[in-house]
Amino acid sequence: MNLIFPIAYAQEAAGQPSMTYNLILFGGMFVLFYLILWRPQSKRAKEHKELITSVSKGDEIMTSGGLMGKVANVTDDYIAVEVAENVVLKLQKSSVAAVLPKGTISQI
Repeated sequence: MNLIFPIAYAQEAAGQPSMTYNLILFGGMFVLFYLILWRPQSKRAKEHKELITSVSKGDEIMTSGGLMGKVANVTDDYIAVEVAENVVLKLQKSSVAAVLPKGTISQI
């Protein structure tokens, strides 16, 4: 029977890992998770919030949907974007992906 299920003599003497080892391993995983995921995401969110608050009338912007236009009006939650002559779209401020340098739209 020992040929089918060999007895592991080494496992009997080893025992279980200590609780300290498990806590150190869990803590290390938490630190890596923080450094790899949470910190960069919160940094990007902070930069996006600053970008949204800095948008003013006359800025040229690009939305997350790919629309480019000139800001015609800014309110607390919404912006009016002129995408063509006499065509104004009302969008949420959170949809702004980037503020473009002046004259970018006329060059395209």
